[in-house]
Amino acid sequence: MLRIACIAALLVLLAGCTTSAGSTRTGGSAQAQIRPPRLGACRALTPADVARSSNDTATVPCSARHTAQTFAIGQFPDAVARRGTGSPALGGYVFRRCRKGFERFVGADDSLALRSTLSWAWFRPPDDQWRRGAHTWRCDVVGGTEDSSSLLTLPRKAKGLLLGHPDDRLLACANGPTVSGSARIPCSRAHTWRAVTTIVLGKGNDAYPGDRLSEVRSRDYCSDSVGAWLNYPVDYAYGYTWFHEAEWRAGNRRAICWARTDQ
Repeated sequence: MLRIACIAALLVLLAGCTTSAGSTRTGGSAQAQIRPPRLGACRALTPADVARSSNDTATVPCSARHTAQTFAIGQFPDAVARRGTGSPALGGYVFRRCRKGFERFVGADDSLALRSTLSWAWFRPPDDQWRRGAHTWRCDVVGGTEDSSSLLTLPRKAKGLLLGHPDDRLLACANGPTVSGSARIPCSRAHTWRAVTTIVLGKGNDAYPGDRLSEVRSRDYCSDSVGAWLNYPVDYAYGYTWFHEAEWRAGNRRAICWARTDQ
């Protein structure tokens, strides 16, 4: 059986979008009209866009090809905004509002959300607009992460995409000798690993159990969980993705269990 180290996708979403200083604004001067975020708006974003903290790209009709759709918007309180664009307080404020909002929007529970190729990214206005008082934020559902080679094209309406029995292109697999170091890919592509279950490592108010205990619990629980998913074969390989204290503080209490399978 295989021991698989952590792929910290959740940390990428939380930290990666708060520390970058780039902007994907496509044109206009600092005097251009500030465009507030709009619920339901669609955009053709790239993985590089997802890695940035600010975004002001033009929207596209949701009937046209697009890779992102806005599912939540808001305004930073003055006490948070005055900390500046480089403060992790901005990411923490948005994360608490968009994590559960993402699950409600796509129709997933905690487990399915972690095992999906869908994720979410948040954006603030570019620096010039921020300095002029535009302290808004928006959260977009996207098909992939900043580490993906490309983002999935979304349907006209992304709401409820994971309800029922999601298509394999929306479920997370990996292709390689181990899960560690292998990028997530849709299960509709050739793969050697599938994210099949998640296990709960603690309750909401529990203190972080520490790296070692989190890893051991993930290993042991996933061994049993994947064995059951595979209908208890004599020999099988499994992997696990366990998360660290930063993700725990952000609200994640689960580890992901992977089965070695091409199905």
